[in-house]
Amino acid sequence: MGRTIACANQKGGVGKTTTVINLAAYLALAGRRVLIVDLDPQGNATSGLAIDREGLDASTYDVLLGGAALADVAVPTSVEGLVVAPSTIALAGAEVELATADGRERRLARAILQGAGAFDDIFIDCPPSLGLLTVNALTAADGVLVPVQCEYYALEGLGQLVATIHLVRDHLNPGLAIDGALLTMYDARTNLAAEVAAEVRRHLTSAVYDAVIPRSVRLSEAPSYGQPIATYRPDSKGAQAYAALATEFVARQSCGPVVR
Repeated sequence: MGRTIACANQKGGVGKTTTVINLAAYLALAGRRVLIVDLDPQGNATSGLAIDREGLDASTYDVLLGGAALADVAVPTSVEGLVVAPSTIALAGAEVELATADGRERRLARAILQGAGAFDDIFIDCPPSLGLLTVNALTAADGVLVPVQCEYYALEGLGQLVATIHLVRDHLNPGLAIDGALLTMYDARTNLAAEVAAEVRRHLTSAVYDAVIPRSVRLSEAPSYGQPIATYRPDSKGAQAYAALATEFVARQSCGPVVR
């Protein structure tokens, strides 16, 4: 059984969904069995893989609040070996409904424990907040992957996320670790991107992946075609970056977490 990784950052637009879709796709293309759990009410990981949110019978909402198994809601994608537990608009009300639910922080953890044996890797795409949906993800995860945008204020809020991770580890999930931080939307033409990257590496040292994701039109286009970059434009710089990330991710998993 592989590890469960929550992709989290309370800042929006930092590349969480792009990273989950493309990292998962490359791992699946390498022969691994991969599940994406779309825990974001916006459902971009679902629609970005050409899954019609309007036509779904069940979603991660039903896993959290209806007791459904992940296997019952998961749907296949165009990439062999990659399936998605999709998000629908119903998930938007889950935070309120979970507030008074028994075992509210562990709903997803129980579902993953029951179904994890079928997969080599599970990725949870978290919403851009530190609410109950993200807490469920962190409680269910073995590790956290943190995308960090190479722009001004990149480190703003990162301390709050790390504090939340520590709280979840201390009270709900003792095994939770920071698997790594990923520099995203890197623009080699600007001094700012280089300065931000250096600052992130100075703060997080070995936790930062060597792979760096560039700012890329092709990466932005791929979801509109319902494809990961590996099948949309495998020759692009974005594709090469995510292929390198997948290789590094597998190597890191064999060595264990970087930050406790």
